[in-house]
Amino acid sequence: MQFTEEIALAHRLADAAGNAIRPLFRGEWSAERKADRTFVTEADRAAEAAMRRLIEREFPEDGIVGEEYGTRNEGAARQWVLDPIDGTQSFMAGRPIFGTLIALMQDGWPVLGAIDQPVLRERWIGVIGQGTTFNGSEVRVRPCPSLQEATVATTSPHCFSESEADAYLRLVAKAYPQHPWPVYGGDCYNYALLASGHLDIVVESGLKLHDYAALVPVVEGAGGTMSDWQGNPLDADSDGTVIALGEPARLEDVLEAMGGSARAK
Repeated sequence: MQFTEEIALAHRLADAAGNAIRPLFRGEWSAERKADRTFVTEADRAAEAAMRRLIEREFPEDGIVGEEYGTRNEGAARQWVLDPIDGTQSFMAGRPIFGTLIALMQDGWPVLGAIDQPVLRERWIGVIGQGTTFNGSEVRVRPCPSLQEATVATTSPHCFSESEADAYLRLVAKAYPQHPWPVYGGDCYNYALLASGHLDIVVESGLKLHDYAALVPVVEGAGGTMSDWQGNPLDADSDGTVIALGEPARLEDVLEAMGGSARAK
């Protein structure tokens, strides 16, 4: 399946979100804390509302799962999963490393994903069975012959629980036996950089469906792989732990370093 109409819509969704976000970036905007104590800004809400209007008009039978406005057509086999600003803190701090995430899921599995950085005007599109593109040109992950040659990234070690932090630090110790210099910050932007061959491993936990659904087709379409911390592929029921690898052959090394082991669901 080519997903021609869906890809075209993903581009229009990213355009609409970007048009809502850019005028507010490093400008004046309102914000408030949600129940989970994370921030939501008027840019988040305006961007998601703009995307939802397009989906409801063009694919009214499809479902929508949005971070800010919830679920529509919950029982639909196809679900558009939206995160208008992944990295709201970066947006609020004026750092252009946040992104708009757009995913299409079929029967609980991600089949299309978009990562859009609206300020830098950088866009990655991944589709199952097709190569990932960056601003229209195909991109590939880079080879990583060993864990000791990997560049590891995570948004913040403070996002981990104590046991998760221990597992992450074990990985860092294996990857950086002399100088522990992993990359911090980045949210979804790290996964886009991995797909373009600039990073090798991204490790996170506590993610929700809207945080990771779009990442899977982008990373895997570029030749990488994504899994949870047990090595299972990611779907709608995943536990929120995420490993992204540019070199799929490093999965066992990462799992061993973190204290896990690969197993199929």
